Amino acid sequence: MNQEMMRQEMMILGIDTSCDDTGIGIVRGDAVLANVVASQTALHEAFGGVVPEQASREHLNIIDTVCQQALARAGVRLDDIDAVAATYGPGLVGALLVGLNYARALAWSRHIPFIPVHHLAGHIAAASSEPPFLCLIASGGHTSLFDVPAWGHYLELGKSRDDAAGEAFDKVARLLGLGYPGGPALSRLATEGDADAFAFTPPLRQQTGFDFSFSGLKTAVATLVRNQPDAAAADVAASFEHTVVTSLVHVTRRALKQTGRNRLVVAGGVAANLQLRKSLEQLSLELNVNVFVPALELTTDNGAMIALAAQHQLSQDNITNITTKALAIDAAPYLPLHSE
Repeated sequence: MNQEMMRQEMMILGIDTSCDDTGIGIVRGDAVLANVVASQTALHEAFGGVVPEQASREHLNIIDTVCQQALARAGVRLDDIDAVAATYGPGLVGALLVGLNYARALAWSRHIPFIPVHHLAGHIAAASSEPPFLCLIASGGHTSLFDVPAWGHYLELGKSRDDAAGEAFDKVARLLGLGYPGGPALSRLATEGDADAFAFTPPLRQQTGFDFSFSGLKTAVATLVRNQPDAAAADVAASFEHTVVTSLVHVTRRALKQTGRNRLVVAGGVAANLQLRKSLEQLSLELNVNVFVPALELTTDNGAMIALAAQHQLSQDNITNITTKALAIDAAPYLPLHSE
């Protein structure tokens, strides 16, 4: 059996505990057999954001239960798993260590390979597209643009200089009194508002590179809310959302033209935003580009995307051996995505 056939037959269990969701997924080849995510939203809601120590303890409390649920949903036993993968960075260090150590122990005890995966590589793999392509990652913690000529080769063209897009959504939602997490609530409110009500300046409009910036936009919203307390919240939300989407699409359009790529992958939690998806449909028609967006359950942090990324990292050596290097790898809270 050649390497590609072996890869397609392998069943991989993937774990992501990079932030506040405990995600465990099981895939065989490109097929997702199970994807279980235990949310901690209720735990952190009272604080208006993620409390790292609380997140780590909750991962520790429920990770074994989530693993059993994933196995049951996939209809397989632990003995059927051929390899275990886990996020080792970036993320909250305590949270990362829970999933990483659980995965390493599981692989070591079963004498099967352990595959450490970069969190952003998981997001890139979630759309199940084949390189070469351009990838926009927009989430609560990351906003980046990558050129991906082949699996394992990642060239970062640009990234956020400050707040990530999803982070800006949550902060503006808090300004509007929408609670936590605020991104989805803000998008729902925006459907009732007028996107042309307030003319926010799109950030970095004149740049020659491909970076993003949303901190100034957030400040503009805060100033508006302070100076015009009677401004309709729905109009503010719609205008803000429109400006963020416009910025993401504008930068991506320029990158597509410069690189000549005709395939675009959009990943991360903000990829679920309906206005962004509509704008991407228009971009697809405008530039004759194929746009790939993950299924909604694969846009936010989850274990299945880590297992899918692990499929692409497999080589003949780590199919047959548990390497000391992989088992010894440590959690890396700040970890750029570079070519392997």
